[in-house]
Amino acid sequence: MDDLLMSETHQVFNQPTALEDYNSFTSDIPLQHWLKVFYGDWAVDRLQSYGEQAGGSLLKAGFLANENAPTFETHDRFGHRVDQVNFHPAYHQLMNAAITADMPALPWKQTKKGAHVARAAMEYLHMQADAGSGCPLTMTFAAVPAISHQSDIAEIWLPKILSGVYDPRNIPWYDKKGVTIGMAMTEKQGGSDVRANTTIATPLTNSGGGQKYSLTGHKWFCSAPMCDAFLVLAQTDGGLSCFLVPRWREDGSKNGLYFQRLKNKLGNISNASSEVEYRDAHGWMLGEEGRGVRTIIEMVSMTRFDCMVGSSALMRASVAQAIHHTSGRSAFGKNLHQQPLMQNVLADLALESEAALAMTLRVGHALDMSQQSSADAEQQGLFARIATAVGKYWICKRAPHLSYEAMEAIGGVGYVEQNIMSRIYREAPVNAIWEGSGNIQCLDVIRAIQKEPACLEAFFAELNLARGENAALDNHIEQLKSQFDNFAELEVRGRTVVDHMATALQAATLIRFGDPEIAQAYIASRISGPAAASLGSLPAETDFMAIIKRAMPQV
Repeated sequence: MDDLLMSETHQVFNQPTALEDYNSFTSDIPLQHWLKVFYGDWAVDRLQSYGEQAGGSLLKAGFLANENAPTFETHDRFGHRVDQVNFHPAYHQLMNAAITADMPALPWKQTKKGAHVARAAMEYLHMQADAGSGCPLTMTFAAVPAISHQSDIAEIWLPKILSGVYDPRNIPWYDKKGVTIGMAMTEKQGGSDVRANTTIATPLTNSGGGQKYSLTGHKWFCSAPMCDAFLVLAQTDGGLSCFLVPRWREDGSKNGLYFQRLKNKLGNISNASSEVEYRDAHGWMLGEEGRGVRTIIEMVSMTRFDCMVGSSALMRASVAQAIHHTSGRSAFGKNLHQQPLMQNVLADLALESEAALAMTLRVGHALDMSQQSSADAEQQGLFARIATAVGKYWICKRAPHLSYEAMEAIGGVGYVEQNIMSRIYREAPVNAIWEGSGNIQCLDVIRAIQKEPACLEAFFAELNLARGENAALDNHIEQLKSQFDNFAELEVRGRTVVDHMATALQAATLIRFGDPEIAQAYIASRISGPAAASLGSLPAETDFMAIIKRAMPQV
């Protein structure tokens, strides 16, 4: 016994428990609130079930899938070209759970109001366990509108996309019950300017929608190379067109897709990103020749929406970790979350997180309503068109800073690899870059206003529904309107304008549908006064503890 005591240098105390083995849905009061506000609460049972996995087995799988990154095998042992991406079993566990729960398919299979909101809530839970596997899930979900442009191709492919079956084998798509879809648009010389693409598509026989073409070229980023088919943009005689390019040809031979390498990335480790070369790769044209951007734009809109969901999820995971940790650790005679300055930081983190969720599910509600046979379906579609770009810009840009502040609140324990915060911090920048950087989103807002002025009218119609509730917000909306008086300078002022659009929409959503304490604190800190340089600068009269308790994981 004495020898044992001599070998022990200290006892471990004043350390919180790990936030794990909990239900990430039932523990999340803000998510339950906004799910109900936007008519997705009919899915509570399935979200409770998924939350149990996301806070338990999938959370553990997320660590394993990121600790064991995918590897790339160009040839098998006999010398055959296979282009095989190999994953840890935990990655397949994550994918199987999401697909069998209908995460990529729910809004396309359910016609009831709130389907997009319910599906976003499920993705929100999944992304807190692992964001990397969200990439192929998002693209499979978002590919449905683009493929639907070509009815003969859709008739073959959509049943497999919507089957709820995950089959990761590298075999022909027609031998599978379920498939996943990837995307390849970016080229080295063009980046976000996809019209500068040089990949060429030549008809094998006839030209036009539904016809088969041969593609030759190279893509600098091909997301999720293990997918069964990819949406690809390529030049034809009629201009930039959209194609569905499978990994396997219909005769059972390997298609002309030659993956060159996997990207070695800062974050998003569990997901494989690649470069690919097309050498006589066969694919079907989707939609009209020369209208590829128009065909694929609905997919891009959905993936941008998912960037909002994903960044909101990383915010929530960060806030949950920070509040859980500080509530279980004391310093200077009190629990950390009872110290006044720490309370200010935690409450501010919680405000930012809930505002992001509120904006995201409001856009999800607009997507739902735009697909319903309702009187304002067109208006909701116009609102979603501009609000998605605004939200994608703002939320994805706020997530990295929030994740850092949460890590700092936790301290050194948050900086080590055994804590999920280090992974969240590396993950946080990707959504601001993927599917169009911040500048691209601002330019998209301006382009939408110029091409469809009704988009801006729909946006202000949404803000006007909150008028009369708060004088500072009313004044903010008026000032925002005046910023569109000078269109000549709108591009150079793009970030300032979109910043103000985002805070106005978050404030309006919170004050109409949110908890009054949250709404008033948000307006006092983001609308009434000058924007603070850092989180943790809320006014002294804020009820910090009420905000913290609302965001605290209920475990």
